[in-house]
Amino acid sequence: MTGQGNGSAQHGGCVVLVEVRAVNHRWLEVRSRLPAELSDHTGAVEDTVRRTLVRGRIDVGVRVEGASGSGAKLDAERAARAFQELSSLRDRLAPGEPVPLAMLGAVPGLFNTNDSLGHVALRELLVKATELACAAAAEMRVREGTSLAADFASRAAQLEGLVLAIQARGPHVIEAVRKRLFERIERLLPDRTIGDPVRLEQEVALFADRSDVCEECTRLASHLSQLRDLVAGGEEGAAGRRLEFLLQEMARETNTLGQKSADLEIARAVIDLKVEIERMREQAQNVL
Repeated sequence: MTGQGNGSAQHGGCVVLVEVRAVNHRWLEVRSRLPAELSDHTGAVEDTVRRTLVRGRIDVGVRVEGASGSGAKLDAERAARAFQELSSLRDRLAPGEPVPLAMLGAVPGLFNTNDSLGHVALRELLVKATELACAAAAEMRVREGTSLAADFASRAAQLEGLVLAIQARGPHVIEAVRKRLFERIERLLPDRTIGDPVRLEQEVALFADRSDVCEECTRLASHLSQLRDLVAGGEEGAAGRRLEFLLQEMARETNTLGQKSADLEIARAVIDLKVEIERMREQAQNVL
């Protein structure tokens, strides 16, 4: 499900702003964009998102406003190491050539505007702002989930109506087969008599057994009952995976039902079942 949220945390003159955007995705994928000077905290930010949100493609944007110190500070130790590495490379490739100090400008993280805040304190600000942003995005997802639950409940009611119609049609199908068999025999036999009525009833019973859809309808009704409980919040935790499983099983039962019955009205109802189940399966990809 989709969601968007913002969070902020402040310490002195330093303000950390985090934006979280979530879009539909089958699995959980977290992508973060942090300023170069905050790259060491990427893992903490992404771990915070994974603890809070489930499923979806999550984009996290972070920016820092103000500074906790008196301006940008050079990480002299890092600069010295970078210059030493550049000099070693120069000695191997072009001995005697000068190493311009301007090349250090391409080295990330040499200047840190948040040195006086401290590494641990800055991470705490990032985690707090990320938690607030995730909470806002989750709240937006809850509102969308409420709408999806209503849609699933409406479609489940349609499916239940189709299953009941198929169950009610079953006995009529058997009687229609019996009638067609008797009419065909009467047309084929000149004396209008049935040679072996017992055998005829056996054929009718055999057809009835092959085309009986009671088991499939019963299982479909059970799956629909579980689906209703699921969308109504009857079970804790992420419902998306269980919802996908139920719909997959419903599609399987519907296919079997269509294969067993040759009745035109039941065939039409099976098509309607398949259409609605497929629509629900597509929508279930968006449910957490």
